[in-house]
This record gives sequence, C-alpha cells and structure tokens, in this order.
Amino acid sequence: MRHKKYETEKNHNEENPTYISMKKLDEIINEMYISDNPKEDLGLIKRYLERLMLIIERSRIREYMMLTDSKRRLFLINFIAGLGKGFGQAIGFSVLAALLFYLLASWIDLPIIGAYIAKLLNVVDNYRNK
Repeated sequence: MRHKKYETEKNHNEENPTYISMKKLDEIINEMYISDNPKEDLGLIKRYLERLMLIIERSRIREYMMLTDSKRRLFLINFIAGLGKGFGQAIGFSVLAALLFYLLASWIDLPIIGAYIAKLLNVVDNYRNK
C-alpha cells in the first residue's frame, strides 16, 4: 500500500520514478503516522510489522544467516555446487562438440578428423590386443 502523496510525486517525476528526496520521504512518513488516536497508530504499526515479518520469512533471510554462520558448511555447499557446475559444463561441452563434429563431417569431408579417428581406433585396438 503506497501513500497517495508518494504516488502523485512519482507521477510528476517522469525521468526517475524511483527517486524521492530524503526530505520528502521524511515528510511523507511524518504525515502517515500523525493521528489523534494512539490506538490507531499502534494498529498501523502492528500491521506494518506483520507485513515486514511476512516479507522477511518469504525472503529466507534466517536460512541465509544460518548458512553464513558456519564457514565449513558454506564452503562445503559452494564446493559441491562448483563441482556440479563444472561437471555440467564438461558434459554440455562434450555434447556440443560431438554434435558440431557430426555436422561438420556430414557437410564436409574432413580428412584430418578421419585420420585422427583412425589413429584413435588403432590405439584402442592395440590396447585390446595386449
């Protein structure tokens, strides 16, 4: 829920709609909380706090803070994530390279690749015969 004054100022500032000066922000906040009935102010504050609690719970800040507290756990999780990323990149590159060589071999007669594959097959046959 945005304050009406903020919305009108936002419409007037076309070049940078997210900018609002600190002076204007202070005025808006002071206007929001001025009330003759303190119980209304407490209810408003309670609603804002409940909304803030929901936002914090949704953003999982607590889990992130618990993760960063343990350096060993943070290192382990990042290490495993790095291994997974590296493995995925290696597999992905292999598949793309094989696809590229397959397409090139079907379009163009590449004697260099054929000679390389023949040498590789000879090495494999020699290894099997041992």
